[in-house]
Amino acid sequence: MKSVLIRAYGSNDQVELAEVARPVPEAGEVLIKVGAAGVNPIDWKIRGGAGQRMGMTLPIRLGSEVVGTVEALGSGVDQFREGERVYGMVSSGGFSQYAIAQASHLARTPGNLDIVHAAALPLAGTTAWQAMFNEAGLSAGQRLLITNSSGGVGSLAIQLAKAHGAHITAVASGRNEEFVRDLGADEFIDYTREPFEQATRDMDVVLDTMGGDTFQRAFNVLRKGGSMVTIVAFPQDEAERFGVTVKRSFTLANAASLQEITALAERAEVTPHVEAVFPLAEARQALALSEAGRSRGKIVLTVAE
Repeated sequence: MKSVLIRAYGSNDQVELAEVARPVPEAGEVLIKVGAAGVNPIDWKIRGGAGQRMGMTLPIRLGSEVVGTVEALGSGVDQFREGERVYGMVSSGGFSQYAIAQASHLARTPGNLDIVHAAALPLAGTTAWQAMFNEAGLSAGQRLLITNSSGGVGSLAIQLAKAHGAHITAVASGRNEEFVRDLGADEFIDYTREPFEQATRDMDVVLDTMGGDTFQRAFNVLRKGGSMVTIVAFPQDEAERFGVTVKRSFTLANAASLQEITALAERAEVTPHVEAVFPLAEARQALALSEAGRSRGKIVLTVAE
């Protein structure tokens, strides 16, 4: 089978489409015939060297979320049948014709989404869900600010938060104002026109998807006792300095979270937006677009026979 992999860390020059052996599912695993795979920042971060810090061993098959049909079941798996369409997160190898996933990390895909749009949901949706609800405890009526509201995580976070009754302030460039308002944002701040921390105050929760200086400045918009949750930064002493709660959210594959998101998608309360679609052979271009950081919504690879 064909799989996108790296044999050394570095730039996209290390990314290749290679012929590899088809994996065999072990106990508790599912072999998925991949139809599409979402492209995420973690993919090019692994390529750039994060894989070594994560304890991965070269060569590494890239790709962290897939949608496809069940090809074979490992022993002990009885919640799925061969031929069913499923989606979810994988530890590696999503950019392949076949991928292995833990059965406990998968869910059946929303019946109203095609494979391309379904591929945009598992990782980004689970990331937003766990950060906002599990870590920050976001609830109806609370005021939420999202630092990059037009990306893959941010665009889903708006919809998930809206479905739970939150009041959402979206931060993005002016070209994305109509986009994020259509997703459900109540307020909009164009960060290219004014510093967002000067435009609003008294947020209950901030979801930070940017890190760096943006993460630090975002503390100024929180009320005392509010919650900051970041998916990229590593908090230091900010909780004590600002009188707030600060957490770093690490996304964990979880079928329960994904099933909640699936239900919202089937009710059309969450609709993933896909910025660009590339064939598997153009994985380098897809990774480059993701790394540029200016895509609106998700980037997806499609996998042919």
